[in-house]
Amino acid sequence: MRFMIIVKATAESERGDMPTEPLMAAMARYHEELAQAGVLLDGSGLQPSAQGWRVHYGAAGARTVTDGPFTETKELITGYTLIQVRNRDEALEWTRRFPNPRGEGLAAEIEVRPLYEMEDFAAVQGVEHFRELEARG
Repeated sequence: MRFMIIVKATAESERGDMPTEPLMAAMARYHEELAQAGVLLDGSGLQPSAQGWRVHYGAAGARTVTDGPFTETKELITGYTLIQVRNRDEALEWTRRFPNPRGEGLAAEIEVRPLYEMEDFAAVQGVEHFRELEARG
């Protein structure tokens, strides 16, 4: 099972403030433990929303691009870690060890969500194209 650990954005991350040295060290240690356990798939920080954009899809098929920044930080993410583990309990154990993304003693939040797997889409028309891509990858 794959799970994404989502780090919620803050005013600091949206300003582009870089993590402190102790936080970078804690994150590096945590990701090293994940890698040594063979469960780390990927992880990275995201630049502030001012560097990004959103694409809005209209009912008539029109697409509109809106440049950042976006004001509601509670709806934004600033980083992620992607893990692959045997089950939800193992994912929960790893996420309990995730370092506080703002630094110890500060309020912060992470969100954890399972990814869909190909077998979840078994009854969906068109899934065979994704299976072909997966087999090539």
